[in-house]
Amino acid sequence: MRARTVVMFLGVLLLGAIGGTMLTPPAADAVSREIIQIQQTVNEILQNQQDLRTDLDTKVAGMQTLVQQSLDASNHLNQTMGALQKTLQDASANNGANNTSISQQMQGVTDNMQDMQARIQKLAQQMTDMQNTLQQINAHISSAPASSAPATNPQATNSSNPGTSSDPGSQANQVPPSSAQAPPNTASSSAAEPPSSFQPISGDTLYSNGVRDMSSGHYDLAHQEFSDYLKHFPDGSFAANSQFYIAEIAYVQGNYDAAITGYDHVILNYPKSTRVAPSMLEKGRALMQTHKTASAQREFRELIRRFPGSDEAKKASANLRSLSSSR
Repeated sequence: MRARTVVMFLGVLLLGAIGGTMLTPPAADAVSREIIQIQQTVNEILQNQQDLRTDLDTKVAGMQTLVQQSLDASNHLNQTMGALQKTLQDASANNGANNTSISQQMQGVTDNMQDMQARIQKLAQQMTDMQNTLQQINAHISSAPASSAPATNPQATNSSNPGTSSDPGSQANQVPPSSAQAPPNTASSSAAEPPSSFQPISGDTLYSNGVRDMSSGHYDLAHQEFSDYLKHFPDGSFAANSQFYIAEIAYVQGNYDAAITGYDHVILNYPKSTRVAPSMLEKGRALMQTHKTASAQREFRELIRRFPGSDEAKKASANLRSLSSSR
């Protein structure tokens, strides 16, 4: 009986061991599968991260390449723009004198036409005066026979008096020359008076000659004529223009200091003249030619302040930009 109990006990233990053995593997297998799945998931995540990093590196490299290409294109464009700007500045500098000369000639032609109209009106007035003078001369001549008749009649009467020659020819020869020639002399003196009342040359003619000679390139002669106008007609209607053209002639001849002085005379002595703005512009350009950049900039800014919106102000702004870009 005791042996039977022991056998049964051992059998139970054996069955328990077998059952435990049978039950344990499935739990270990489940854990192993979960671990394997987790490892696979981790590996997939790591791989995705690696792929993402590779993709990001590729994209960053591509963006860096594009940025570098953009920088290179921008630098090339800046160089091209700089070269173009320098070319334009050089062209503007080379053509500046020609443009100034052309504008001066055009202005001279315009002024010359205005002066011609004034001269025509002046000549018409002089023709009227001459006609009036000729009418006066004709009046003196027509009245001469009437005034000389009393002087000749006594001679004819005296021909019958005793002590005189009976030869009519000799009586005619005895007429005093002074009485016979008096009317013509009177007419001649009347005809000589009107021309003495006219001036040798008028201010309009003197100024017009200066404009014509300047347009023709005879600068020295034109300078003398404008100077004579200012000397004899300092308050004339063309005084400001004459002073302006004197300065222009100095500029064209390369005497920039004299040109600056001439423009100053226009600005100071004729403040209400239409030549003030052009004088300020040309003075600034003359200062540029003498490398007085600061003074030229001040002159251009003053011109823009005093005459905003004018053509001269626009040109002064362009010159200011040219001076700023040349630094």
